[in-house]
Amino acid sequence: MVLEEIKINLIMWFSYALIPCLFVGNLCFFDPLDPCINLTFSSMRQSSLLRKTILNRPGDGVAVLPAPQNLSVQSTNMKHVLTWSPVIVPEEIIHYSVEYQGEYESLYMSHIWIPSSWCSPTQRPECDITEDITATVSYSLRVRATLGSLTSAWSTLKHRFNQNSTILTPPGMEITMDGFHLLIKLEDLGPHFEFFVSYWRREPGAKEHVKVVRPGVLPVYLETVEPGAAYCVKARTFVKAIGRHSAFSQTECVKVQGEALPLVLALFTFVGFVLILGVALLSVWKMGQLLRHSCCPVVMLPDTLKITNSPQKLISCRKEEVEACVTSGLSSEELLKAWI
Repeated sequence: MVLEEIKINLIMWFSYALIPCLFVGNLCFFDPLDPCINLTFSSMRQSSLLRKTILNRPGDGVAVLPAPQNLSVQSTNMKHVLTWSPVIVPEEIIHYSVEYQGEYESLYMSHIWIPSSWCSPTQRPECDITEDITATVSYSLRVRATLGSLTSAWSTLKHRFNQNSTILTPPGMEITMDGFHLLIKLEDLGPHFEFFVSYWRREPGAKEHVKVVRPGVLPVYLETVEPGAAYCVKARTFVKAIGRHSAFSQTECVKVQGEALPLVLALFTFVGFVLILGVALLSVWKMGQLLRHSCCPVVMLPDTLKITNSPQKLISCRKEEVEACVTSGLSSEELLKAWI
């Protein structure tokens, strides 16, 4: 009984000690003067202290997130990415909102900001704003952090961004041969780009040709080349929207096979000619045979009309034999029937 009473008193004392902590709303830590009971481990204590340091509390006691810092835009080949330093709160996921303002809005409607179509909100400390930047004017950009019901102040890009400042790099290209056709395949950089391709025969005083090519999947035909010659190609990009072009890519040269391929083609041509000539001669002979049998057919006589004895034997009949023949001869009608 005594042990049970002690156990009940301990539970009641623990409950009474915990109630003030619940009303205050803060976690309690080791403190000899604090009546609250310590409920956290050392790692939770460090995390809570760090959170209190990050969540600044102004005079009114309301927690405020720090604003993102170090905003910058990385722009290469008309691909624009806004980056910033992340806001770090232990064991919490921070969301960010990105908004932009064009030149017209900044001049006439400065209170209007447009949310980014891809990054409102986002968990990553970057935002692809390529589709938001649609004109060659200056844009203002700003970012803020959100944690539940807490929001930070807006951080604005120090210098307004214009896509005219994008960095244009030389295009990637692949040179191939299809027989005696020179082909080029260029890197697809998007709808804003077109390419100026320069190619020439590698020899002294050769003329350089320029061809405008738009990006695509299939290789583009440049020129029909000569056997045994070498050809060189280089290319650069051009963006009409901003009126700028990149530097030329490194020159690539290819050499056309000069001897083996023509010999193989000549051999196949000769064999084909011989086959065609043989087929033509066989056709002529066969046609002659058909014509000869059609115009002069061979008539086969029946066996009854074939003469098996010599004519002399047939004529030299003795008189009595002749008379017997005449006496036992056939009538004219029977002879006609026999003939037919």
